[in-house]
Amino acid sequence: MRILLADDHDMVRETISAYLETKGEAAVVLATDLAGALDKIRTEGPFDLVLLDYQMPGMHGLAGLSEAIAANGGKGVAILSGSAPAQTAQEALKLGAIGFIPKTMGAQSLLNAVRFMAAGEIYVPVDLMREEPAPPAHPLAAKLSPRENEVLAGLCKGESNKEIARELDLQEVTIKLHVRTLCRKLEAKNRTQAAMIAKEAGLY
Repeated sequence: MRILLADDHDMVRETISAYLETKGEAAVVLATDLAGALDKIRTEGPFDLVLLDYQMPGMHGLAGLSEAIAANGGKGVAILSGSAPAQTAQEALKLGAIGFIPKTMGAQSLLNAVRFMAAGEIYVPVDLMREEPAPPAHPLAAKLSPRENEVLAGLCKGESNKEIARELDLQEVTIKLHVRTLCRKLEAKNRTQAAMIAKEAGLY
């Protein structure tokens, strides 16, 4: 198997690649962002399977998935994620992904899933597809854009503007603007109060 693994977290990337190479006898090529992954596909592909981290730089949600599928010459592309919900997995499959791999999956199960997908089969964990659909959007959330909701989630986790910017692949100054808009829409005096309002409303 020739596999391209693209993930911006060093430990995740190195751990998974080492296991696939030693236990799965796979040849694994690594990338740390979407641009790097696309470059590897162009110069060394197509690969039997491409694994893309859902939140790495350049992905912009599932937009990067479509680019990788187009580049990989008809061979499988799957999403690797630590926290994406079942709805995201379903959307990925609709866009042409061959699978969806939670990072919480055990090593042997991951290897089995990779072999399955490299053979051209679609793989999604049964438990993920059994998840209950997300509840209707809260009225407060409806006032915010999808990007503002993502920034608000970061505020509720106590992340700095720099951390949120890195996670969303945006400039720090852009995050500052979103925080300012959030405070205005939520009638909050500052980022801390915005997070408290969101938590009290049950958004996060």
